[in-house]
Amino acid sequence: MISAAGCQVFELRQYTLRPHVRDAFVALVDAALVETQEAAGMRVVGQFRDLDRPDVFVWIRGFADMQTRRDALQAFYGGPVWAEHRQAANAMLLDSDDVLLLEPAEPGAGFDSTVEARPPTGIGTVPASLLLVEVCPLAQRDTRAYLHRYRQVLAPLLRDAGGCPLPALATLHAANTFPDLPVREGEHVAVTPTLFGDRASAAAFVDDPAYHAAVAGLDPLAAGPLQRLRLAPTARSAVR
Repeated sequence: MISAAGCQVFELRQYTLRPHVRDAFVALVDAALVETQEAAGMRVVGQFRDLDRPDVFVWIRGFADMQTRRDALQAFYGGPVWAEHRQAANAMLLDSDDVLLLEPAEPGAGFDSTVEARPPTGIGTVPASLLLVEVCPLAQRDTRAYLHRYRQVLAPLLRDAGGCPLPALATLHAANTFPDLPVREGEHVAVTPTLFGDRASAAAFVDDPAYHAAVAGLDPLAAGPLQRLRLAPTARSAVR
């Protein structure tokens, strides 16, 4: 297994599930599909319940590079663990194609600074923390200007509210080396994650008019509406 610090390629995966099965899906992933994927050469960075969409499961995984991604995915999805659990997992899925292929857009420790020891299966409790992820569509040429403005305007508000802004990610424009798993193409986004120690602080921040005013100030650089994800880590998420 590689650490998140060793990852230069990330996937932000948003899965739409059949109604009322999310807890069962989380239980399957947390019990059977975390360490087994990491043994194939990837890093399962975090698994989350989307607080605003009750049938959406979001997770992030990382890879050293695109060649490693191909090799790791081939090993896992062609191996015995996925063969054992594929039918159960797929039966709960409505859509698994909302996937952003990303790379680091800023220097820094990124997700590795938020990782804690993953509790054993069945022992960990659901953390009180929340990962706020903002996904902004942009022209690729505007990424640096957007992130510079974001750090000037939004990052201080996030810190004052108790958040820990993490280095941003942006679309990796590379050929999908494992086409059996589609990714979103023909678009460019910047992804800005912030970890809050408790959900109440995050909720208060998202409702703060100052936050919305700051976001509105970034609109001239945006190529479309900002997507805001409020993500609650599962009991066995490494980011917690």
